[in-house]
Amino acid sequence: MRRFLALALGLVLLAGCAPAQPVDADQSADISQPPAQSQPETPPEPEPEPEPVVAHLMVAGDIMSHMPLTKDCYVAETDSYDYTHVLREAAEQLALADFTVGNLETTLAGGPEYSGYPRFNSPDELAYNIKDAGFDLLCTTNNHCLDKGIAGLDRTLDVLDQVQIPHVGTHRSQEERDENHGVYVADVGGVSVAFLAYTYGLNGHKLPEDKPYAANVFNTDYYTSVSNPDYDMLKEDLAAAKALDADLIAVITHWGIEYRTKQNSHQENLARFLVEQGADLVLGGHPHVLEPYDTITVTGEDGQERQGFVIYSLGNFISNQNFDDANKDLATKTTAILDLELTKDPEGNTSLTDVRYTPYYMVHRNNRPVGERRHLVNVNRTLAAYEAGEAEAYLYDADAGEVITLPATEDAYAAARALDANLYAAFSDGRHSVDFDRIVEVMKQTGHDIPSLYKETAKGGLAVIK
Repeated sequence: MRRFLALALGLVLLAGCAPAQPVDADQSADISQPPAQSQPETPPEPEPEPEPVVAHLMVAGDIMSHMPLTKDCYVAETDSYDYTHVLREAAEQLALADFTVGNLETTLAGGPEYSGYPRFNSPDELAYNIKDAGFDLLCTTNNHCLDKGIAGLDRTLDVLDQVQIPHVGTHRSQEERDENHGVYVADVGGVSVAFLAYTYGLNGHKLPEDKPYAANVFNTDYYTSVSNPDYDMLKEDLAAAKALDADLIAVITHWGIEYRTKQNSHQENLARFLVEQGADLVLGGHPHVLEPYDTITVTGEDGQERQGFVIYSLGNFISNQNFDDANKDLATKTTAILDLELTKDPEGNTSLTDVRYTPYYMVHRNNRPVGERRHLVNVNRTLAAYEAGEAEAYLYDADAGEVITLPATEDAYAAARALDANLYAAFSDGRHSVDFDRIVEVMKQTGHDIPSLYKETAKGGLAVIK
């Protein structure tokens, strides 16, 4: 290189001292060109580390429309029904979910003769409003699915298909039942979840002999003593679900004793069996009140230890139950939306990584105009609004049958906080039922009746606590 630089410099100096001479093509061709400089190669950009997939599955309880609730949703001007005001606050939270599941505990058998307990039949608009509120899948097998016979069961599924809400647990034909053994696989924000659904019984109704496929019932004696699970059927269905190679398996179960805030041994034993057979999530309902959740450890079919999450009951979601017993009344009006965080790591392993819930309360205000009497309120946002000084309180005077607006009181707030704290404790450790006796005692100390005191802070909103 140095010799080349000296030669080049000498040529430049000579060119500066002598007149320029034309250079013909042959001469120019003889002039050697310097070798090209090699450029260092740019190292390739490192591959980004794969990120885990994080999804949120939200689960709600029993969707029921007793006649006072149905009547509150009637719109006289259009001779139609609208549940939007009932679901508005819950819909705000469900908008944050990747996927939402609920239990449709009524039929959509057609009007205009609608009915509540004991044989439910609700307006088709309920399905449309559920869809608008954010529900992506409905369990349709429960003790009320045959309230209007096979025709009502079939029409319910027809309406849900028209609304485009998938369903699991009931079927119009053997072909529907045979397809994947009745398993519905959902995309939950990038996590595939296989859903199955079963009920303990059908309120004494018996499936037609030529239509055993119509409803998934997990007891062989479902129309008598309802105490003998069909383990062979459950095992076969769960094997079919595993063969679909979904990331997780969820089983929706309609079971338990109504109005009991603690699960029984039948639920516990069946939950263990389901997890042993491959269920990762067991999502319970039917008691109309909240029951605890827990993570259970079992030995699976392959001899390996595995864990499963169980919520024994999510209680009512929307309903219109009233009881003279203050504890039962409070318990049936209190519900929760469960928020399950599902994480799929870069290797494809999926697990439940967080459990949260948001408590709700079903407000009854019979003195209000139609369209304002029933709605779910978000307990957490109510408490937050109170703490921020943004909420007035509502006190329901049962004798006068009216709602009186009052300044919020510390006693009322303390009682509402006690309710929320007890729900949190019950759900978190999975060992204790909701201590409604303690709640009642707190309320008595503040000089209020049951659900009156709770309604003092029943002014809703959106919040999620851990």
